[in-house]
Amino acid sequence: MTRSEGALRAASRRGPALLLAAIAAAAVLAAACSSGPSRPASPISGPGASRPNVGHPAPVGGTGDCDSVTTCFTPRQIQVAYGIEPLLRRGIDGRGETVVLPELAESRPQPPLVTDLRQDMAAFDRLFGLPPARMRVVTTLAGRSAPWLAYGEEVLDAEMVHVVAPAAAIVIVLVKSTSLADIASAVAASVASLRLGVAQGAVISISAAGQTGGEHCDTRAQVASLNAALMQAQARRVTVVAASGDVGAAGEPCALMKALTGGSFRPVREVNLPASDPLVLGVGGTTLSASHRTGAYLGERAWGLPYGTADTQFQGSGGGFSRLFARPSYQDGVRGIGAFRGVPDVSSDAAPHTGMAIVIGTGHGQFPVRNSGGTSATAPFWAGVIALADQYAGRHLGFVNPAIYRIAASAAYHRAFHDVTAGSNAPTFPGTMITGYRAGPGWDPVTGWGSPVVSVLVPLLARYDSQ
Repeated sequence: MTRSEGALRAASRRGPALLLAAIAAAAVLAAACSSGPSRPASPISGPGASRPNVGHPAPVGGTGDCDSVTTCFTPRQIQVAYGIEPLLRRGIDGRGETVVLPELAESRPQPPLVTDLRQDMAAFDRLFGLPPARMRVVTTLAGRSAPWLAYGEEVLDAEMVHVVAPAAAIVIVLVKSTSLADIASAVAASVASLRLGVAQGAVISISAAGQTGGEHCDTRAQVASLNAALMQAQARRVTVVAASGDVGAAGEPCALMKALTGGSFRPVREVNLPASDPLVLGVGGTTLSASHRTGAYLGERAWGLPYGTADTQFQGSGGGFSRLFARPSYQDGVRGIGAFRGVPDVSSDAAPHTGMAIVIGTGHGQFPVRNSGGTSATAPFWAGVIALADQYAGRHLGFVNPAIYRIAASAAYHRAFHDVTAGSNAPTFPGTMITGYRAGPGWDPVTGWGSPVVSVLVPLLARYDSQ
């Protein structure tokens, strides 16, 4: 998810009724992987705990109901499906690189909503055989807070980066917990975290903290301040990756917390900031099909209904065309893109019923396996891919969009990317018609160029970036 996780957190402090409403709209991270329709997730409580079979059906949504086709993938299955494993075997694992995650600060534990990220990650590593994560928290922007307290959003971001680039350092830049309360606060937090983040690492992944809603939400001055911070990142050769959003062809609400807790939401057909800024690698979502025995890639389609939640802010891959930014030069000549910036650029698995298995503690010494989803999963995934590419190249690639588009225009496109050609991102809202887009051959405003074959794409990024 993107900003909806922050709204759920805020709602939890405003009463049980509002909390239940928010959970119903943003409950994908509350769905636990299980080994059958009626069997709950197996907790792990220590090094000797049993390993749950996360390749079997998992419940989705707020009701806990299970679907016989619902599955989530283990980290290794994700590594195999997207071609990461060959690089890991060669020692291209992100070592020497740092990924920065702007996240909302927490002030008190409230399990299972708020857990300790260190404990979650240790349990995750133990269960899936990953090396210990190298994590650091920066509290400069957040003021007084408990630095390691984390919500599901933060846990997903960190665990996803760690799966793709296991040896990369992860720096968590905390912003104030109220940063998603209104657009002015969201923009201020995004700008501040970008300016601080460029001094912390070479890749910044923006999921919830840093999102500023649909383009119409932001004033001209706010858009300019965000773009100025992104120009600073470009000058410092820092790659900025951002989720394209979870409401399909509609923009994220301007007042997301209010929308999720009973307030009105008027859907607008638009794209979201900061993903629509041409200096950002905007990442959309797909529904992955892969072998649950070997992890072998089988296929993908655009993430949209029915594997989202109709009438909510969690429906499908954000995508479309900017109203604010002219078509950047790297999109010149791309079929389907007119005079304005097209979003997203790339994509990866975001559907909750096929999401990667993550681990979040209950606060009682147990660490259930849960599924994950939304473009909040795809942004840190791609941030990990860029960390691998930086290590492979021996330098920070920085602004990678031109290289991505040169690769896609070359004969190597179908070796470096899975071209996603099926599905759409049309959302549904009562009494409102939002026309979505369909995935198709080449670039499209649902999945961009598609998902990566990482073992092929990473060497090409290093080569094309130097041309």
